[in-house]
Amino acid sequence: MGLLMPVSNDPKKDREIFLKILTMDEDGLLLRKNKNLTIKELADLLTPSERKKFIDDSGKRVTFKKGVSKVEKDYLHELTFNRLSYDEKLKNCLRPENAPELPQKAWEEINAHLGTSATNLQELTRELGEKRFGHAPIVGDCFSGGGSIPFEAARMGANVFASDLNPIAGLLTWASLNMVGASEERHKKLSRFRRSVYDKVEKRIREWGIETNERGDSANAYLYCNETVCPEPSCGYSVPLAPSWIIGQPSRTVAVLKEDDVGKRFDINIITNASKEEMALAESQATIIDTNFVCPKCGEVNSIASLRKTRRPDGSFTEGLRKWEADEFLPSPLDVFQERLYCIRYEREYLDDSGKTRTERYYRAPNKSDLEREEKVERLLRERFEDWQTKGYLPTSRIESGYNTDQPLRERGWTHWHHLFNPRQLLMLGLFMESIGELATNKYELVMGLISVNGLIDRGSKLCRWDSGSEKQQQTFYNQAFNTLFNWATRALSATNSAWFFDYKSTDIGTGTEVQLSDARTVSRMCDIWMTDPPYADAVNYHELTEFFLSWDGGMIKEAFPEWYQDSRRILAVQGTDQSFNDSMIDIYRNLTTNMPDDGMQIIMFTHQDVSVWADLTLIVWSSGLQVTSAWNISTETGASGINKGNYVQGTVLLVLRKQDSENTAYLDEIYPEIEQEVRAQIDSMRALDDKDDPNFSDADYLLAAYAASLKVLTSYKQIEDIDVAYELSKERKSGDESPIEQIINQAVKIAYDYLTPSGFDSYSWKLLTAEERFFIKGIDFETDGIKKIGAYQELARGFGVTDYKELLASTRANQARLKTASEYAMRGIGGSDGFAASLLRNILAALYQCIRAENTLSGKNWLRNEVTDYWNQRTLIMELLDFIAALGEFDDMEHWKEEAHYARMLRELVKNDGV
Repeated sequence: MGLLMPVSNDPKKDREIFLKILTMDEDGLLLRKNKNLTIKELADLLTPSERKKFIDDSGKRVTFKKGVSKVEKDYLHELTFNRLSYDEKLKNCLRPENAPELPQKAWEEINAHLGTSATNLQELTRELGEKRFGHAPIVGDCFSGGGSIPFEAARMGANVFASDLNPIAGLLTWASLNMVGASEERHKKLSRFRRSVYDKVEKRIREWGIETNERGDSANAYLYCNETVCPEPSCGYSVPLAPSWIIGQPSRTVAVLKEDDVGKRFDINIITNASKEEMALAESQATIIDTNFVCPKCGEVNSIASLRKTRRPDGSFTEGLRKWEADEFLPSPLDVFQERLYCIRYEREYLDDSGKTRTERYYRAPNKSDLEREEKVERLLRERFEDWQTKGYLPTSRIESGYNTDQPLRERGWTHWHHLFNPRQLLMLGLFMESIGELATNKYELVMGLISVNGLIDRGSKLCRWDSGSEKQQQTFYNQAFNTLFNWATRALSATNSAWFFDYKSTDIGTGTEVQLSDARTVSRMCDIWMTDPPYADAVNYHELTEFFLSWDGGMIKEAFPEWYQDSRRILAVQGTDQSFNDSMIDIYRNLTTNMPDDGMQIIMFTHQDVSVWADLTLIVWSSGLQVTSAWNISTETGASGINKGNYVQGTVLLVLRKQDSENTAYLDEIYPEIEQEVRAQIDSMRALDDKDDPNFSDADYLLAAYAASLKVLTSYKQIEDIDVAYELSKERKSGDESPIEQIINQAVKIAYDYLTPSGFDSYSWKLLTAEERFFIKGIDFETDGIKKIGAYQELARGFGVTDYKELLASTRANQARLKTASEYAMRGIGGSDGFAASLLRNILAALYQCIRAENTLSGKNWLRNEVTDYWNQRTLIMELLDFIAALGEFDDMEHWKEEAHYARMLRELVKNDGV
C-alpha cells in the first residue's frame, strides 16, 4: 500500500490516510477493539472525579455504581481505551487483517484525499494500481517460502506471481493462495475430506487393537529409548539410555532402573506420585550426561562418540556405525543402539460422583500384552512395507549427504528417510497416506492431505523429544537441525488431533494468482512490484531440511502438480556468503530488474547488522542495475514478547529500489557530505514517526537506517571513483581488511552515532565530548535499556572509533557487560595525557569518587576546580554530565550507580552556584 499510494503536498495527511487504510489510527484501533478492560483496569484509568461518579470500590470487588446505564458503561470503556498507549491497546484488539470493513465515513475521507472511489481495500488496491501502472498491480515474490507475501498481496486485491526453488515452499504457497484463500464452501469440503481420512485411519487402528489395552483404555503416548551394551569387558550390562528418567514433573512420574542380574539388563519401573527420594533417584540414574555414557552398573564413563561402532557376531567391534539397509525399519540385533519401549501413557473415561464423564491419564511400564501389541505393529508394517513404498505411501529415498543431513547417518547409521521413524509411526503415517490416496478426488484434497501429513511427521518421528515439564511430545524441528535423541516419544492416534485438524480461517481472494517452481535466476514473469525477503547470509539449510518432508510428499506432489519436480534442487540453492553466492544474487536481481517495467519497483527486506554484508548488498544492487530510492525502517505492530529491551533489531529495513538510470560518476570527497545529509534525514524521519513516551526504535534500528541511507547514496551513481564492483565482490579479504564500500558504510555508522544525541544533551555539547566520552555515555544508555551483550559495546566502540574500550568496562562476561562506576574507577588512570584518562568526564567521575569517599560534596567541587582545565568556561558542560549521572538514580536496574547519582545531584548544585 505504501508503494501504491501517491505522494501529495501534505505528508502528514498522507501518513494519516495510510494509517487509516491499515486501521492503525485511533478510529481503526477502536474498530478493531474486541474486548473490554476489566472494571478494575478501567477504574485505574479514570480521573478522581470520574471514579467518584461511576465506580463503587467500597467492597471487596470494584464495580460500577448502581444506576450506571449501558450507554455510560460503553462510553467509559471507549474513554479508558483511548487513554492506553498504542501497545496496550493492541492487547485488546484484533489484528488489522481480521478487522471489520472500514465504515463509509472512513472511505469518504480516504477517497477524497487519494482521488479514488473505493469501498473496500481490494478496490482501493486495484484503483491505485491502475493510476500508477495502468492496470491492477502485479506483485511477484521469487523466494515465496511459506507464501506470506503473495497471500497478503492477493488478499489486498493485487494479482500475484509466486515462485520458489523448493517444492515444499511451492506447496505451502499454493495452499496459502488456494486453500486459505478459498471460498467458505471449498473450506467446508476440505474439512469434510480431512474428517473422512481420519475416520478411516481410526477405524482400521481400532480393528487392529494396537492402541487399546486389556482394560479397554486407549493409549495416548509411547516413550522409547535407545539401549546399548556397556563396553567395559567386566560389565557387559545392557543399559537403557536417557539424559533424565523424569517423565512428568506435574504428575511426579519417574522411571527407575532396577538391575536384572540374570539377564544382565535393567528393568524399568514406572512410578507416579513419586516421593522426593524416588524423584532424586530417577535423576541420579541418568545414563547420558553431557556427551558421555555412564553405566549405572559398573560406573564407568565412556564418550558417546566411542560407542558408535559396529558389533561383529564374535562380539568384537569395528569403527563407525553400521549403515542401515533400505528395507529395514528396526535396528539389527548386532547394532550398538537398540530401541526399547519403556513407558506408555493411557487414557480412561469414567463417571464422577455427579454423573459427568471424566478422563484420567496414567503411565505404566509395558506389560506382556503391550509388548505383544508392539510385535503386532511390526508384523502389520512388514506385511505392507514393500507395497506402501511402491505406491509412494512410505519414503524410499536415501538421505543425501549435507551439513544437516549427515547427522542421522553419523549418529545412528540411518541412511534413508524412513529410518527416522519407528514401526508404530510408520504404520500410522502409512495408513494416513493410503487413505489420502484412496479418498482424494482432486488437487485440493491431495494438497490438504499432504499439508496435514507434514504436520504429523513433524510431530511423529524419532527426533521428537518428550517434555517432562508439560508432559507433552515436542516436534521434530524445534530448531533447524536433525537432532537424534536417546529417548523420544511417539503419539498415539488420539494425540494427533491438533496436528491433523489444524484450524485456519478461509478468505476468498478472488484475484489472479500463479505459483511456479523455478530458480529465481530464470523467472520470466513480468511484475510491477517484486517483493523479496532473500536468503541473505543465512546459515539455515532449508533445502536439506525440507528433504525430510519431500521424502513423504514427492509422489502426491507429482500427482497434484505433474509439471513440478519432486526434489529439493539443493545444488541450485542460494546459500553461503562466498563469491558464488554473490554471483547468484546478482543474477537473481538482474533477472528481476529485466522482468520489471521501467516504472516498476522492488522491495528487499533486510535486517542484517554486519557491515561487510551490507557492503556486499550494495555491490549486488549496483551490479543488478538497481538503485535504492527509499529506505523504511519498519517496527512491526505485533510486539516481540520478551525482547523489548536489549540489543535487538526491533524493525526491518525495507529497501525500495528502482531501475538505475544515472550515468554520473561520484568522488569520495563528494560522497561523504551527501551520506551525512541522508543519514541525518533518515534518522529525523524515524524520530518524527516515533512515540517519545513509548519508543519503537532502538539504537540498533537507527544504525540499520544509517546502513540503508548509505546504500541510497551509493547506488544513485553509475560509478564511484575507480571502484571495480566485480573485483570487490570476488576479493578475498583477511580479517580486519575493509573494502572501500565498508569504509563508506562505517563512516555512515559514525555519523549516525554522532547524530544520536542522548537525552539531556544538546547537539553542541555532544560534539564537544571526546569519542571515549560519547562511548561511555551511550554505553550507560545501553545499560538503562537492559543491553548487556558485549557485542553491543564492540559495535558501539567501532562506531565511535574507540580502540581501548575494554578498559572502561567493569565486566566483559557474556550478557553481563557494563561500564565501571566512579567507585570502581576510584583514581586509577586519572591524569593521563590522552584518551578517556584526560577527559572531562573522567575528572567528573574522579570528583564523584572524592565525594563518596569523603561523604562530602565539597571534596568533589574542589577536585573539579583544581583539576579541570578552564573550569569556569566548562561549567555548563559539567552540569549536563552531572545531570545525566544524577538521572541514573531513577532506574530500578541501575542500583550500582545509586551513590554516584545521589552525589551528582548535589555536586551539580554546587557547580551551578559556584562563584569566583
